Amino acid sequence: MTRFFPFAALLLLAASSNHVASAQATSATAAPTWRVDATHSFIGFKVRHLGLSSVTGAFRDYDATITLDPADPASFRAEAVIQAASVDTENERRDNHLRSDDFFDAENHPELRFVTKEVRDRGDGQLEIVGDLTIRGTTQEIVLDGEIIGTAAMGNSERVGIEAEGRINRFDYGLKFDSVMEAGGFVVGEDVRLVLEIEAIKN
Repeated sequence: MTRFFPFAALLLLAASSNHVASAQATSATAAPTWRVDATHSFIGFKVRHLGLSSVTGAFRDYDATITLDPADPASFRAEAVIQAASVDTENERRDNHLRSDDFFDAENHPELRFVTKEVRDRGDGQLEIVGDLTIRGTTQEIVLDGEIIGTAAMGNSERVGIEAEGRINRFDYGLKFDSVMEAGGFVVGEDVRLVLEIEAIKN
């Protein structure tokens, strides 16, 4: 009978592995989904102007899906589709320039996209969020520093707060406007700071 032991052990190991995989899949699918409350959220950016001040912009039209179990921050997943033409810096002339081929080329590339690939739990609600960001048809992997702010009840709804920040080089995505100042340096900064402040409602 001993000659059958290795085979039996393999069967037990396979069953155990399947059980673990099934438990992991169940855990992943058990994380609830949340819809972003746009009236209490901000998806935008900050960029230097003349190397002196920062221009802040936001996108007003977007669709985002979040999956998260607040007790398991690493379960965080997000997918967002942002309408490039909805960029708003509270200056119509500047916004039209940002929609042009110098920047987002919104007519030919109407959507910006972000999809998470991996999330690392740093403890105390701190996250390292790795994802693919697509602008003007170019996709680059970026890393965001995120934080689960917490949850709160409001009426019959449960809400969660999430913040994240990161940096990209706009030239990597073809945002090619490169007017140079007389003293050197770009009129519009090369590095762009991404800022996300999200309040989402549990489905």
